[in-house]
Amino acid sequence: MDEVQVRGARVLVVDDVPANLDILCRALEAAQYQVMVASSGGLALDLAGRFVPDLILLDVVMPGLDGFEVCRRLKQGEHTRAIPVIFLTARTETSDLAEGFRAGGVDYVTKPFQKEEVLLRIQTHLEKAALVRVLGEKNAALEARTRQLEEEMARREALTQERNHLAGRLSLADEREAQRWGLGALVGQSPTLKKILEDIDLLQGAPHTAVLILGESGTGKELIARAIHAGSDRAEGPFVPVNCSAIPRELADSLLFGHRKGAFTGAEQDQIGYFELAHQGTLFLDEVGIMPLELQPKLLRVLEERAVLPLGARQPRAVEVRVLAATNADLEAQAQRGSFRQDLYYRLARFVVQVPPLRQRREDIGLLVRHFLQLFAVEMGVEPPEISPQALAMLEGYDFPGNVRELKNLVERALIESQGREIRPEHLPLLGAAAPKGELAIESLPFNLEQAELLLIQRALQECGGNIMAAARLLGVERTKIYRRLGRLYQLPPPHEPA
Repeated sequence: MDEVQVRGARVLVVDDVPANLDILCRALEAAQYQVMVASSGGLALDLAGRFVPDLILLDVVMPGLDGFEVCRRLKQGEHTRAIPVIFLTARTETSDLAEGFRAGGVDYVTKPFQKEEVLLRIQTHLEKAALVRVLGEKNAALEARTRQLEEEMARREALTQERNHLAGRLSLADEREAQRWGLGALVGQSPTLKKILEDIDLLQGAPHTAVLILGESGTGKELIARAIHAGSDRAEGPFVPVNCSAIPRELADSLLFGHRKGAFTGAEQDQIGYFELAHQGTLFLDEVGIMPLELQPKLLRVLEERAVLPLGARQPRAVEVRVLAATNADLEAQAQRGSFRQDLYYRLARFVVQVPPLRQRREDIGLLVRHFLQLFAVEMGVEPPEISPQALAMLEGYDFPGNVRELKNLVERALIESQGREIRPEHLPLLGAAAPKGELAIESLPFNLEQAELLLIQRALQECGGNIMAAARLLGVERTKIYRRLGRLYQLPPPHEPA
């Protein structure tokens, strides 16, 4: 630091001898310092407290408060303790010097003093004080930056842990939902469902076979995958569900296969992917049909070689994972068109499970309804209610584009609206609004009079929002005929006929 940087500093001179004050003031002003003077210790404390000088020249021997006591009080003040104090004294005894330093002084100038010596001492201690201030500011800035970095590192670590356990937490959330459903999508007695249950039993005993599960949204593809996993030798390992449609395209490679620190901007540390998360367990790739085409060769290589090569890594890492995939698209047609790799399709489709839509197994709707009523009633703390024949007929006559998931949601809402009482058509308002319009094609009627009659009654109930009287008017029959027909179907007692 050069001389110019301390010029203009404010110096307080404290001495009870006017001649000394005059000499020092002239010398300091000539050296371009700002000068304040005090002739007593009390006045010095007052000026120092109000104006906080950059340095104090302090006489030791003064009436009232001597220089040592003034210095001690300065060092007790929050705003004055850092001011460097140079003592002016004719005393040269060692004990006096030691007392001055104990009081907080930084230097001594003995009287009679030389102006040049005083100016040199002042400049030295001002420069030192300025350096201490700069160093303190830099240390404070460094500490603040260190805290910021530590906070940022902690935030990144939290984000990393969040991402590392994302699949696990999602799996737990999905597991709770699966437990909430039980295996609701697998409830029923239709021939197609029985075939699926037989396939699941076979696949549980083949823990390395890749499986492709095909079916519309809401048919229970993930529940089938969970059932395969839960009954296999991999049941103790993780089940990691991954919705391929929810993975950002630019992050798909990293999320599936992982990356190493520095592999790309923002890769602050190593990151394992979903395949490694599923090690010794099952990886469920839902909506696999929309996986980016450029990523499919790497997926195929992982399946063939049972090893992943994270982004930025030089050596692959072995993984022991069973892959179950699902899609609601015609993956074979996609492979033929070239929008999905044929070799990957054949690798995933070692065994295919076809899940039918709910409209193709209507005979299971009644069992599913009672299953969900039991499930939701337990959650709500009520007894499972009955469902009226009219309400059940509405459900059985509906096509359910959302399949079992839609049925589950309808049953849950109906139970809420009924407040635990019998489920009736008025508790299915969404179903009434969603009922298909238009004429029922005669070609679709079965060659069975009773079944055809039931279909007509169900259609009329849909059109009339479950209102029996309105349905009877629409069909041109007495309402008792509808009751009797539904009663025979569900083995209900005949309705009370008015006198």
